[in-house]
Amino acid sequence: MINVVRADQAEADVRQGIAEIFAEGFTQWLGFFSKDPKRIAAAFSHIFVLNQFYVALYKGQVVGMAACTDGTSLSVKLDKKELRKHLGLYKGTLAGIFLKKEFETNSVRPSPGVGSIEFVGTASKFRGQGVASQLIRKIFELTPHKVYLIEEVADSNIPAMKLYYKLGFEEYKRRQIPVKRAKKIGINYVVSLRYIK
Repeated sequence: MINVVRADQAEADVRQGIAEIFAEGFTQWLGFFSKDPKRIAAAFSHIFVLNQFYVALYKGQVVGMAACTDGTSLSVKLDKKELRKHLGLYKGTLAGIFLKKEFETNSVRPSPGVGSIEFVGTASKFRGQGVASQLIRKIFELTPHKVYLIEEVADSNIPAMKLYYKLGFEEYKRRQIPVKRAKKIGINYVVSLRYIK
């Protein structure tokens, strides 16, 4: 049975499990820094603000993760020294510069009653088993927001898009990726979604 809890309230340290799912799920975006998911996990394990994350646990193992913020708190915070330690001086420095803008700039402006769901991921062995659905439903249950936003889902991430639509999210914005970059990463658009309780 899967149990969903806020990451900072888990009985054991869940940071490594979150990092492994993050590395597995976001390697497409982070491939410039390393193609090795273990190296990505080590480099980014420090970034997660645990009181903003929820984890799905199965027999004590992290099998899913998602963050939910109110737009005033960050769900991740980068440490440039840690990035350089694991990715090397050059790539670690670049990760600190470029990802700070991407991860630490709130794309969602704080609004009363609005939550931002971020970094949804499921361990590969557990995909297609309803883990992400359970996580998001639990976030709806445990947080006080009336509206939930999911920013920038890749149009090529068909399983995620199907999941969000199934849960009742609706598209409210679409941004085209520049053609040269789109060909390189295989994504044409990023879609923003909204759920209203």
